[in-house]
Amino acid sequence: MALVKVPIAPGIDQQDTEYGAEGKWFFGKNVRFRYGLPEKIGGFITVTTETLIGAARGIVDWFDLRGEQYLATGTNKKLYVYQNNAWYDITPTRATAAGNITGFTTVNNSPTVTVTDAAHGAIEGDFVTITSVSGAVNGIPAATLQNKQYEIIEVVSTSQYKITATASATSAGASAETATASYEINTNPATSIAGYGWGAGTWGLSTWNTTRAGLAAPNSVQLDSGKWSLDTWGEDLLACQFNGSLYYWDTSASAGTPVAATILTNAPTQSRFAMVSGTDRHVICFGTQLIGLPATQDDMFIRWSDQENENDWTPTATNTSGSQRLTDGSKLITAKRSRGAMLVWTDTALYQMQLVGAPFTFGFSQLGSACGAIGLHSAVEQNGNAFWMGKDSFFVFDGSVKKIPCSVEDYVFTNIDQASQKDTFACLNSEFNEVTWFYPSSGSSQIDRYVTFNYEEQTWSIGELARSSWVDKGVYDFPYALDFDPNSSTTPVKPLAPATEISGVTNGRALMYAQEFGTDANGVALESELNSGAFVIPEAGERLMSIKRFIPDFKVIAGNVNVDLIFKLYPTSTATTSTHTVTSTTTKVDTRARGRQAQVSIKTTELGSNWRYGTYRADVQQDGMR
Repeated sequence: MALVKVPIAPGIDQQDTEYGAEGKWFFGKNVRFRYGLPEKIGGFITVTTETLIGAARGIVDWFDLRGEQYLATGTNKKLYVYQNNAWYDITPTRATAAGNITGFTTVNNSPTVTVTDAAHGAIEGDFVTITSVSGAVNGIPAATLQNKQYEIIEVVSTSQYKITATASATSAGASAETATASYEINTNPATSIAGYGWGAGTWGLSTWNTTRAGLAAPNSVQLDSGKWSLDTWGEDLLACQFNGSLYYWDTSASAGTPVAATILTNAPTQSRFAMVSGTDRHVICFGTQLIGLPATQDDMFIRWSDQENENDWTPTATNTSGSQRLTDGSKLITAKRSRGAMLVWTDTALYQMQLVGAPFTFGFSQLGSACGAIGLHSAVEQNGNAFWMGKDSFFVFDGSVKKIPCSVEDYVFTNIDQASQKDTFACLNSEFNEVTWFYPSSGSSQIDRYVTFNYEEQTWSIGELARSSWVDKGVYDFPYALDFDPNSSTTPVKPLAPATEISGVTNGRALMYAQEFGTDANGVALESELNSGAFVIPEAGERLMSIKRFIPDFKVIAGNVNVDLIFKLYPTSTATTSTHTVTSTTTKVDTRARGRQAQVSIKTTELGSNWRYGTYRADVQQDGMR
């Protein structure tokens, strides 16, 4: 019988059943669609083996005035910059004072040291650098204890905390030795989670002095992960810790050995996020402190600095500093620069913020309602169009707000972790006209999946890849992205001097990769899979079909590619699979397979495998019931 072409439209369709998705691709993993054809996504490789402490949630890259490349990322624990092919810890210091440590307490044969500082202000997980130890501490030499950075493993009280030294004490008790402690800014959780414990839930939900566990949204308290909004101020870096302060890092001062970022003088000290407006160069803080009321943070309040002056935030008749409160929503979520304006999302709406000049500086107009963004990094902007993830839909702004028809909507939103959904990271891969959202699947507090929208071809694809931050290629030749391994205990990047190492660091490291590099996953096979919907012979009625042979049609093929035929008698019947290996030299594949409905499956599991598929052609004919 003559060969029959089985047309399959580009894109993944998970809104239908396998049988209903006839003529479409039903499932895919690590596959994209380009010019109408499916192909395996590109691989990745480590840029450097250096690891960072914590989960990276925020990234920016840029050139300085000399044309040198920079990349900065913020984790829930630290702030880092990638300069001259090496990572540097530039985490700001919040407090230091000579001799503020007034004593130590040890346990015999234990490296655990209790430090006494009357007003340390630290929380568990913070980092402290100890210098100028006045003498040995119960057998731990001063030289061993000092000039090191420590992660605080327990806060005992407002005046004491515990660290893990690099040597054990030889006696127990208190030591009156003094030292100087420099404390970095407070840390945050690695993931967004539902909060349980005292105060979580409604009044009277449980008995006095017991935790409220197992609460479901919206009754649970949501604890936000540590995130950063990062932007450039000329050749320098502005970094805002989520619900924290705004910091400045000077490339000129760090031309040799980088120095730590410093707090931006006079700027608000509590903001949800910050950015630079664009060519008019105002620094803007969102969800920030009220003017004249530094103890009051308003999640819907916006403030901006004087033009070209990042240190002037007090409105006067002679500057352009100012403020505005938005109304639709309960909190500001994110913002992006766009053509001639800035787009500002709340949890329920989209606004436009546009330079209008004196006396108001900026004007605001609401562009849409019931279209809020889910998280700080859930939106991207590309050539005047903005794409973002909402609580249960995807949206685009291309002059008006629209919900994007999504053929994998059920797959994503019925299997997404609601508590951690706000950690979703949206990114651009402009080489392939793609917007990708990396998100945590249901029951996972860690990002472990992605969904991709090709905005030129209007197709969707899905996969399994964990990336908590991503920056498109431009400054660097490849997209750079970071993942988070909560179990990693590898030696992290060294702190800045005078500390020579970090002691007692808990698990959890971030690692940076160059994406779209080769075909493998950092030296191991990058598996891919693509399954079509079921197809039948329309004129066959109740009869079965038989496929005698098919013709492989790959535009690109490397290594072994499995092309399977999956047959069923009925949609809920047990499947029968006919597996065939195809290589670049395969001309045709003979097969003896039969069933009432059939699916095509393409899989790769080997190192170095790659493919781009064309058209499925097969010798299909009616067959009997026997």
